[in-house]
Amino acid sequence: MAGPLITRIGPNIEPPEFATVIEADGRVLMPGLIDAHWHGVFATATIAQLMATNEGYWNLKTAAAQRDTLYRGFTTVRDAAGPMFDIARATDEGLIEGPRVFPSGPALSQTAGHMDFRTTKDVPATPDKLNPFETSDMFYIADGVPEVLRRTRENLMQGATQIKLMAGGGVTSTYDPIHVKQYTLAELEAAVEQAENWGTYVLTHAINDEAVNHSLDAGVKSIEHGHMATRETLQRIKDEGAWLSMQPFLDDEDAPTLNDFQKAKYKFVTDGTDFVYRTAKELGVKIAFGTDTLFSADLASRQGAQLAKLQTWFTPYEALKMATCDNAELLALSGKLTPYPLGPLGVVEEGAYADLILVDGNPLENLDLVSDPENNFDVIMKHGVIYKNTLD
Repeated sequence: MAGPLITRIGPNIEPPEFATVIEADGRVLMPGLIDAHWHGVFATATIAQLMATNEGYWNLKTAAAQRDTLYRGFTTVRDAAGPMFDIARATDEGLIEGPRVFPSGPALSQTAGHMDFRTTKDVPATPDKLNPFETSDMFYIADGVPEVLRRTRENLMQGATQIKLMAGGGVTSTYDPIHVKQYTLAELEAAVEQAENWGTYVLTHAINDEAVNHSLDAGVKSIEHGHMATRETLQRIKDEGAWLSMQPFLDDEDAPTLNDFQKAKYKFVTDGTDFVYRTAKELGVKIAFGTDTLFSADLASRQGAQLAKLQTWFTPYEALKMATCDNAELLALSGKLTPYPLGPLGVVEEGAYADLILVDGNPLENLDLVSDPENNFDVIMKHGVIYKNTLD
């Protein structure tokens, strides 16, 4: 490695003078992991903490969460909603430790949509009457084509590498049932057109089947979740070259704490996980891996365990490929807006970014190794910088 890139790979390379040499001693070298659906601000802060504090606390809390993410071996994340522009900038400038960030910025939601966390006392509202969460870039409420255009452009102005909209009902949201379709086709198309004008793409929160098809109608390239998609819809995702960015949500120890309304919605999600994974794999859909951890430091700490959970449907090779070079292919849809243009991510090859992990064991034979990065990841490198080295 020289600087941020891998420069040479081979069995008999003479290291240059003053180079740092690490004796791997039979360990397995792999690319750094990529989480394609991460929320840095929302990952570990509880809703109560977010409601009772301001941006200063959020940034400190997020910086700690990002550091922990890096030390779990995730060297890149696509942040799928939240005020992450400054965190991304601070990370790239070396002010804080953390993974590379592809920020979406504040997600766009219609009134009463999945990201509308206002209270009923906040309405009626006008487009110029902003909620404190909007002014702090937690989310943007955008109703109608003009508002969608404005908020999309504002996100691009601030450094979004892709644009996120809420196109259907969600689990944690307050007002929307899981089955609803959100945004008109014209509104979604407006965001897609603006993103494409900048050479990038739109991802949408779309759990139910109608929301997935609605998103595809508008030209959306990345479907987030899709747990209620039918076989016909999954075939359509494949045929149109879009991505299914899905999470292994199950009714298990990793299920989030929810109220009764949310639990009823979550059951639709968990009931569809097995079918969608198996069918998408059978059809050859492009599948991305992400965790979508929210409001729980406990769940965030199980980021690697979520990846290991994919063994139910995929081989270790398929799961690792999904969380490295496949996710990198998805992130590359941001085109010239990528903050990291010097080389590819998610691979070990000459000219690629030096984002690497030395594993004590072979994850191709035992994917559970990624569940315990503290004990199994002996070296973690990002951008050619060694962040963890237990072999020194």
